[in-house]
Amino acid sequence: MRLSLPVSGFVRSAASGTAELVIDAQHFHRIVRDGILKATTSVDIATADFKAMLIPEIGGSRRAKSIVQVFRNLAQRGVEIRLLHSGTPSAPALRELKRKLPENLTIRRCPRLHAKTVVIDASRMYLGSANLTGAGLGAKADGRRNFELGVWTEAPAMIDAVLGEFNALWEGRRCTGCKRKDICPAPLEEPAL
Repeated sequence: MRLSLPVSGFVRSAASGTAELVIDAQHFHRIVRDGILKATTSVDIATADFKAMLIPEIGGSRRAKSIVQVFRNLAQRGVEIRLLHSGTPSAPALRELKRKLPENLTIRRCPRLHAKTVVIDASRMYLGSANLTGAGLGAKADGRRNFELGVWTEAPAMIDAVLGEFNALWEGRRCTGCKRKDICPAPLEEPAL
């Protein structure tokens, strides 16, 4: 399926939902503020890189929470979080996770994973280039963040297709034919914290 976006960044179709082009700093507002922070049932994240990115408080406060604390808060509200990543989380993220793994947060690792997606409540989704880091999805200033592109969509068929691939990785269905098992120290298990 080809999707072409007009200059405005929006495409609308009754059959496929909507798609919005997300560029650079828009990632923080669309994916974090409008997505992750507003989740009510689930957050499914695939990312190559996972760091303890800081999320400023809404309302101009100078305090910021790490994404791990955000996961804790979501989990306390009953939101289930699945985080699939490829490498070792950053040292600050590991320290926070070691203090106490948030309830309802399950982490799995696949060293071959390079996809980046965030699916909120199985109804809204980001698919693009940004990792779960401050430079990717965070609130860093323009001169300090990555140049990122992605799509934010509510298109059910696209979300279902991405969740199908996510679940295949999550459940290990892609491990059978993997030729890189030698670099997978604990395939699809939560990391020893």
